Order: sequence, then structure tokens, then C-alpha cells
Amino acid sequence: MPGRRPPRESESIVNKDRLTGLDASFLHIEDGSAHMHVAAALTFEGAPPPYEELVQSVDERLHLVPRYRQRVAFVPLGQGRPRWVDDPHLNIRYHVRHTALPEPGDEDQLRALAGRVFAQPLDLDKPLWEIWLVEGLEDGDGGERFAVLSKTHHALVDGIAGVDLMTVLFDTQPEPVVPPERGARWLARPMPSGAQLLGEALVERLGGPLEAVRAAGGAVRHPRRVLGGLAASAVGLGSFVSSSIRPAPSSPYNVEIGPHRRFAWVRWDLPEVKALKDELGGTVNDVMLTVVTLALGRHLYHRGISTEGLELRAFIPVSVRDEHGPGVTGNQVAGMMAPLPVWAREPTTCFDLISEAMIGLKQGGQAVGAKALTELSGFASPTIMSQAARLATRGRLFNLVVTNVPGPQLPLYLLGREMIDFVPMVPLAPGQGVGVAIMSYNGRIAFGLTGDWDAMADLDDLAGDLRAAISDLVEAAGVGAKKKAGRSRASA
Repeated sequence: MPGRRPPRESESIVNKDRLTGLDASFLHIEDGSAHMHVAAALTFEGAPPPYEELVQSVDERLHLVPRYRQRVAFVPLGQGRPRWVDDPHLNIRYHVRHTALPEPGDEDQLRALAGRVFAQPLDLDKPLWEIWLVEGLEDGDGGERFAVLSKTHHALVDGIAGVDLMTVLFDTQPEPVVPPERGARWLARPMPSGAQLLGEALVERLGGPLEAVRAAGGAVRHPRRVLGGLAASAVGLGSFVSSSIRPAPSSPYNVEIGPHRRFAWVRWDLPEVKALKDELGGTVNDVMLTVVTLALGRHLYHRGISTEGLELRAFIPVSVRDEHGPGVTGNQVAGMMAPLPVWAREPTTCFDLISEAMIGLKQGGQAVGAKALTELSGFASPTIMSQAARLATRGRLFNLVVTNVPGPQLPLYLLGREMIDFVPMVPLAPGQGVGVAIMSYNGRIAFGLTGDWDAMADLDDLAGDLRAAISDLVEAAGVGAKKKAGRSRASA
């Protein structure tokens, strides 16, 4: 019996470059008000590098992240998921930009600039990333600093496990490391025509049933592993769907949003967070969710809104990468619907409620269930998936996104300058007026608060409520009293 014909090189390229159902959904959700890029504000010690030096550094490393040389090509008539194609007009200076703060160059000005930059959508006809070099930042004592604002579309990079351009730009030592050789000069592959894109997509759709048969063959070879996975997925699906079909409670955070953004941040020392986790008997993520919940409760109270019996719902992205599947590209992220009991004003009570709820969600396999749904999206009609993605954001499935990403616990350097802060930004989906992104770096934690310009005119007040919530939890747990030299405090 003749063997199956191996795929042609062109077929394997197309398969590799086809967006997953989840990645494509980020493009479907995007509209004039909701821009689906993740971002970060990075602060560095010392004088800024010359702009041309930064451009050269990016150019020398772009081959390490080849997806950053590609743009999205949409299939005509919506008959297939988009795919990545080489951009024949790639211009690095379009993507690496340069600006400066006016005097005095303080953090308030940097936050305002970040809000404006993060509010600008990425051009879907070009590679979906930007880097902004920001000069003129002072450290408060007259010293010099600079910042880098990065933007990358969610369809391009996995926020938890992916390798992005900023990753390859950093060194782990002050002396800049020479990047690996680029090899032969890069030449963009020809842009496929609309007819070619349509033909490829139709062939792939016809091949869908064959993939299902191959998957069934794998089930026969590994029945115990597959049945165990099916059982976990079934339980998780039940948990995830049951929490999703009930709409989240109404709140002032869930309104029609506009295109403009505000951005704020709060810092915290990681050792204090770990001390709280050890004292209270939960996880670092439990601590993060507790202070966010307490802050939201305070914020609603200050707005004159009753929180009695109110439990908001947060979407918590979690990594669901398969350890046995190296080389898988695209976002491998699902999520859990976590209750935020904003009615609980007593900090340790709030912590206990959240810790217990998170244990239940993990035992119920919500993340596994959500992963199963995202995998099913890969077999659905692209038109159906587009409509489903938009409808999902209009049904108020959750009140806000809270994402917590562990970062490197060692100093990183950009062209010999040490990075001292890494503040993440999470995008706002339609109907989501506020979002919280959390990231640890080199012994510190940064909360990045994204707010719709109109819905969250008091975003700085929410940042103040978060600082107060941190202090309240530290005091209630008695962690600060155990430090001889006093406790570290959350700072602006």
C-alpha cells in the first residue's frame, strides 16, 4: 500500500503561517474603539541610546523573530482564517519611533504619553508591532532616564510563553552581546493573490475531516491518555460554560468604550508579596487578586455605588501550552472566570474567599475547558467564528480582565542600560472600561491599569485605591509588624 504523499514545501509553509482560531479572534474583536494589542512601558537608567543605534540593534535581531517581518493577509469573502505573509515593504524605521517628553519629564507625563500611544491602533496592513524610544525622563533627583514603549498585537505574540522582539533585544549583562549571525540576506516571499489565498483556505477546509481521522488514529494508539484528556476537558467545559452563560453583574466598568485610553501604574515589592502568601496560606496570584478586589471595592464605594452582595467577575488568562508539543506557535492561552467579592471589606476575609474560589476553579478544570473551546474554534467556519467572537464581547461574560505574568527575576539591559521598571498593559475589549495587567521583574511587581478615557476619568483614583488596598492587606496580615526595619510600601 503506497504511503501518504508528504506535504509540499508550499503546503507546510501555509499551514505554519495560518493563524489559529484564537489568534484570528483577536482580529475579529478589533474595531475602531477596541484595539487588541498588548503593550508595556519600560524605564531604563542612564542616557538614552542614539535612535540609529536602537534601529540597528532591532535590525540585527529581527531574524530571531521572523514573524515580526510579516503582516496579516485576510482570505477573501471570509472563507478561511487569515495567514501571515512576508511584508515586501518592511521599513524598520516605521516601527521603531522616537519622541521626547517636555520638561520636567516626570512620570505623570510618561503615563499620559503611554496612554496616547497605547490608544493608537496598529496598522493591519503592516507588521503588527511598534517600539517607541522616549527621551527626556528624569528620575526625580535630577538624574537622567529614558523609556521604551512597546506595542504588539495579541494575534502576534503569546503574552505568557511567546518569544517577542523585546525579549531578544535584552541582555542579561551590562556589556551588549553580539547577536547571532543573520545568514543570507532576507528576501520577502511574493505576496499571494486573493485567488491564491482563497484557494489555499478552501483546500484546508476540505482537509479538516482528514485531520479528524488522523486524530482518531492517535486516540487508538494512546487510548488512556486521550480518554483522560477528554474527561478533563468535559468537566472543565461544564465549569467554564456554566460560569459563562450567566452574565456578569452590571457595573460602571462595563459601558460602551471609545478609542482613547488612560494608563496608570502601581509598584510593589515581590518579597512582601511572598511574605503575605506564606502568612495567609495561598498563592501569589491569590494575593494579586485580593488587592485588586479590595481596590475595586474601595473605588466603587468612593463613587457612591453600593457593593453589598456584589461579586464582580474577572477573566484570568492562563497558559495552557502542552509540554509535549514543542514548536507549537500562536497563542496557547485560555482562561478562568474568577469571582471578585468586592463586598468583602475585611482584607483577610477577602483573601480567604478568593483563595478558596481559585482552588475550586482549578479543580474544576476551567482552563482545560476553555482550551477545548479555543481548539474547537479552529474547525469552525471563519465567518461563524468572527460573529461568535464579537457576540462574546457583547454579552458581558465578565467585568474586566486581570492578567498576572511572572517575569525574569534578574536585571535586564538594553544596549548597556539597565531596565528598572517593566509595566504591562492589557487591551480593552468592547464593553470593558478597565483592565489590570500585573508583571513581576527583578524583585518588584508592577500593576498596569488601563482605562477607557471617558469611563475611567478617575483612573488615578483607582491606582490610589490599589495602594491603599496593599497597605490594608499588609497590615491585616501582620506582615509589616514582623519587619524590624519597617515594611516596604507600594509606591506610585
